Amino acid sequence: MAKQTDYLFPDGFWWGSATSATQIEGGATEGGKGNNIWDHWYQTEENRFFEGVGPEKTSDFYHRYKEDIALMKEIGHNTFRFSISWSRLIPGGRGEVNQEAVAFYNAVINALSDNGIEPFINLYHFDMPYALQEEGGWESRDVVEAYVTYATECFHLFGDRVNVWFTFNEPIVPVEGGYLYDFHYPNIVDAKKAVQVAYHTIIAHVKAVEAFHRLPGQKGKIGIILNLTPSYPRSQHPADLKASRIADLFFNRSFLDPAVLGKYPEELVELLRQYDHLPETLPEDTALIQNNTVDLLGVNYYQPRRVKAKEHEPNKEGPFMPDWFFDPYEMPGRKMNKYRGWEIYEKGIYDIMVNLKDNYGNIASFISENGMGVQNEERFMEDGEIQDDYRIAFIREHLKWLHKAMEEGCNAKGYHLWTFMDNWSWMNAYKNRYGFYSVDLETMERTPKKSAKWFKEVSKRNGF
Repeated sequence: MAKQTDYLFPDGFWWGSATSATQIEGGATEGGKGNNIWDHWYQTEENRFFEGVGPEKTSDFYHRYKEDIALMKEIGHNTFRFSISWSRLIPGGRGEVNQEAVAFYNAVINALSDNGIEPFINLYHFDMPYALQEEGGWESRDVVEAYVTYATECFHLFGDRVNVWFTFNEPIVPVEGGYLYDFHYPNIVDAKKAVQVAYHTIIAHVKAVEAFHRLPGQKGKIGIILNLTPSYPRSQHPADLKASRIADLFFNRSFLDPAVLGKYPEELVELLRQYDHLPETLPEDTALIQNNTVDLLGVNYYQPRRVKAKEHEPNKEGPFMPDWFFDPYEMPGRKMNKYRGWEIYEKGIYDIMVNLKDNYGNIASFISENGMGVQNEERFMEDGEIQDDYRIAFIREHLKWLHKAMEEGCNAKGYHLWTFMDNWSWMNAYKNRYGFYSVDLETMERTPKKSAKWFKEVSKRNGF
């Protein structure tokens, strides 16, 4: 008799993982690659990176992709999302295409296909070519045009074998990190610039979507990947509810609404107008945004955002910040990943999906990232295998809530873990490990953790 499975997912469900170019490729000065902002920042301020580990080598996917893709197949991946490095493909951000990069990405795509793994390609993951950042990066409308040229080049080069594309991963993060809270280059604290950067990112996104859909005989789909962080109010008091609504406007709806609904939330526009922080726009932008909504939405979910009404008036002499309208709230008794300082709240994944169903036309979506970073995982080594039962529990409990959402009619297509193997995490470098496979930074040896074997079974059975 067949073994009872409580959580079965539909045939064709996407089981896999996600990563990005800068975080795994290495080879940062090889194969004709140009500098991106991470290479530059590390070269100028190495001390800001955990244990001084930079992006030049990372997990060496550039040289080991064949081995890595075989391991993905081994643990049941049928899909894998990675990003193309703009500064590898077009080293200065504009101009000549680097043929060594074309050969590398062709080889990766073909190796995935040969192993029965569908490639999902993301075009931008925090990694502005440094030459373009010198022009202002996303502050500049000219850089928007350079991105559209780059995206179109990718569609032409790889579109014969790639059917699922994404324009951006977590576009709110470079806004927060680079222009509000000083944890990404260019380390500017200026909300007016932040708003302009966010706006130009949406314009770059919709222009790439437009270019994609104009390609003759286009059968593929294009979307965007957003880190959606549900905003939960401390209480049902009107002041707390308003705080959570405004947090949601800034951090979720600022990208979700234009990408999926083709327009910005009126309340956000009014708020920015009131504080004289509206971006510069062009008259044709409204129609561009309206006419180029996404086919597919990737949802990255790690933690909830809990907020309450402000305890104190903000300092109006200081820089304008989203935090003028809410305070963070630490819910008593919350479950924590203490290594990352993040709350673990599995039901958040369900709440996101129900929101997409109720308010965003039940757009086709999938969990494009979810994962748990833990420090010093070698503590959990037994008989040569890291016993990451905490990661298995984390994935399983999130999948239960995703399953419930799907049973209620939410249009979810898959689940990708962040990430396949331990990778470099920006300023945190290798502080927290996320992978199904551990990576020895001395030897670069890949070793499966307990979660890799568990995930293989889940993928094989389409559930657990």
